Amino acid sequence: MPRRKWCVSNLDKEKASELSAACSIDPFASLLLVSRGITSKEEVEEFFSSDAAFCDPFSIRDMDKAVERINRALEQNEKIAVYGDYDADGVTASSLLYLYLEMLGADVVCYIPDREAEGYGLNIRAVETLAADSVKLIVTVDNGISAIAEAERIYELGMELVVTDHHKVGSVLPKAEAVVDPHREDDTADFEDWAGVGVAFKLICALSDGESEEILENFADLIAVGTIADIVPLTGENRTIVRRGIEKINSGENIGIKALREVSGTAEKALGASGVAFGIVPRINAIGRLERADKAFELLISQNEERAKEIACEIDLANAKRQEFEQQITLEAQKQLEQNPERAFDRVLVFDGEGWHGGVIGIVAARFVDRYLKPCVVITSNGVSAKGSGRSIEGFSLYDAINSVSDLLTHFGGHTLAAGFGIRAGDIPEFRRRINEYAKTVQMPFASLRLDCRLKPQFISAELIPVIESLEPFGAGNPQPLFGLFDMTINSVQPLKGGKHVRLNLTKDRANITALKFSTPFDSFPYRRGDRVDLAVRLEKNEYMGQTKVSIYIKDIRMAGTDDEKYLRSVRLYEKIRRKESVRPEHAALAKVDRAFVASVYRFLKNEGGFSGDSDILCYRLGGDGSNACRVLLSVDILCELGILKKADGKITLCGADKKVNLADSGLMAYLESIAK
Repeated sequence: MPRRKWCVSNLDKEKASELSAACSIDPFASLLLVSRGITSKEEVEEFFSSDAAFCDPFSIRDMDKAVERINRALEQNEKIAVYGDYDADGVTASSLLYLYLEMLGADVVCYIPDREAEGYGLNIRAVETLAADSVKLIVTVDNGISAIAEAERIYELGMELVVTDHHKVGSVLPKAEAVVDPHREDDTADFEDWAGVGVAFKLICALSDGESEEILENFADLIAVGTIADIVPLTGENRTIVRRGIEKINSGENIGIKALREVSGTAEKALGASGVAFGIVPRINAIGRLERADKAFELLISQNEERAKEIACEIDLANAKRQEFEQQITLEAQKQLEQNPERAFDRVLVFDGEGWHGGVIGIVAARFVDRYLKPCVVITSNGVSAKGSGRSIEGFSLYDAINSVSDLLTHFGGHTLAAGFGIRAGDIPEFRRRINEYAKTVQMPFASLRLDCRLKPQFISAELIPVIESLEPFGAGNPQPLFGLFDMTINSVQPLKGGKHVRLNLTKDRANITALKFSTPFDSFPYRRGDRVDLAVRLEKNEYMGQTKVSIYIKDIRMAGTDDEKYLRSVRLYEKIRRKESVRPEHAALAKVDRAFVASVYRFLKNEGGFSGDSDILCYRLGGDGSNACRVLLSVDILCELGILKKADGKITLCGADKKVNLADSGLMAYLESIAK
C-alpha cells in the first residue's frame, strides 16, 4: 500500500493552556481543540454546546419562494410528490419531508428512482408517471440541480417544480418555482455544508416559520443518519444535528432505525457517529444499490414493529449480497492492473467491465482510492452505454476533472471527492486518456494523514478516554483524534485471530505498550523485532469485568527516520519515468541506476528470500531515508523484466536459481540510459 504523508498539527501549547484556564476544560482537551483550529472561548463554547444557533432558513436563496409554493399546494390540496434519491442521504431526506408533509395533512406521495433502471435524479419516465398520477407539485430532495430537460418536461405536463439540493451548481439552473441549493453563487446563508437531508431540514424549518427545536425533537435521528452518510463536515449546524440525532437514535424512538440496529448487532450498546456510519448507513445504501430504495423508505417511516423487522432482515441480506458483488468486482479490476501493469502509473485510475453491478462501483472506486491513494473511476457497461462512479483524494477535484471531459458524457454530477456520470461504451478509452491528460495539468496532492499531536507512551492511560470522548461526535471535519508515537522499538510481533491481525509490543524510554493492527496478515507483516518505528494510533475504551482500560489501535506505521516528503517525491519521479514523460536533467540524475546498484538490490532480496511489504520499507532496509525510492523501484522492475524477480500481490519473489543476465538486454535500462544522456 502506498504511503500517506504524515502531517502533525502545529501546537500552540501556550494558547492551549490559556484556553484551558479560560474555559475550565481539561488541558488535554484544550490541546486537541487548538490542534483543530479552535482557539477562542466563543469557539469552544459553540463546539461543546448542544444548542448551537441555527441560521435563518430564509437566508438561503429561494427558500421564501419554496415555502410559498408548498403552502399554496397545501391550501389547495394539490397532490405533492417528494422526489428523492436511493442513497442513505436521499432516503432519509425523502422520509423526513414525506413525514412532515403528511403530518400537515398533505396529499403526498414519495418517488425514489431505481438506481439501475432509471439512474440518479429526475428522469422523463418518472416525471410522466407522476403526471399520470395527478401530481401537481414535485419537490426534490438531494437532487434536481442538474435536471434541465426534466424540469422543462414537468412544466410541459402542467406540473410545477421546487428543487432542494446540495450538489454543485452548473452554469444553468433548472426551470422551477424555487431552486434551493446553498452552493448557488448568489446564496448568502452563513452555512452551506448541509447534506441533502440537511437542506430538507432547513426547508421544514422554514415551513414551520423558522422553528428548528420542534423539528429536531421529532426528526433529529433521520437527519443525523443522512448527515453522517453523506460525509459532510460535522461542524456548525451539522455537529448539533448529529449530537441530537445520536441521542434520539439511542433512545430507540424510530422503529425502522431500531430494527436496523438489531440486525446489525448494535442494539445492545450506545451508538456513536462511527457506529451509525458502519452499522446503519451501509445497510440503507445496500438496498438502494441492489434493489429499489423504496424498502428503506418504508422502513424509516414504518409504525409497525413486525413489518420493520421483516424489512430490516431483507435489507441485511441485501447488504451481504452487496459485499459479495463488491469483492468480485474488486478482484476483476485488480486483474486488469495485473494484465495492464502500465496503468498502475496513471494519475487517475480507470477500471471498466461489462456487466458489473452499477450499485457497487462507487464503493469499489473508494476501495482503490484507499489502496493506491489516487483518484479512481470505476465504469460498468452493457456494450453500448456505460455509467461510471468515481472517488478522489483531498486536494484533487474529481468533479472538475470529469467536467473537463464532459463532451464525452451523456450526463454527470457530484462533488469534489465523488462524482458519477454516463458515457458511451466506445468512449471509455478516450475518457481514460483525457482525464489523465487533465490530471497532468494540475498539481496532484499527496494523500495525507493528519495527526493531532505527538504523544509520549508513558502518558497513555484510561484517564484520557473520557477527554477524547468529550469531542464526539466524530466524522468529517471533526475526525477521531489520531496520535503519533515516534521512535518506538518493536519487542515482539504476535498473530491474532488465526493470523488475520497482529499485536505488537513496543518500548521507548522504559515505557512499554501493546498495540493492535487489524486486517494485517501476520505472515506478510513486514516489520520485525528490533525495528524502530513510528505509529499513528487511536485510543479507545476497553471495558472488561467492570474495569476500564485503554486499547491502542494502529492506523498507520512506518520506519522511524523515513522522510515522507523525499520518499513520495521519489515515487512520483518513478511513475513519471514509467509513463515515459520527459524529466528535467536534475531529476534524471536522481533516477540513475547502474549495475552495482541493481546488484545490491538483488543481493538484498536474495538474502531475504524475497520481500513482502510497502516499498518505503524496502528502501529503508536498503539503507535510505526514502529518497532512493525511484532507483530501488526501477531496479526491481529491471530485474523483473530480465526474469530474475516476479512481483505479484504486493510481494517480490525470486524466480529460481541464479542465472547470468546482461543489463543491456533490459529495455527499461536502455531507456534510463537514454534519458540520462
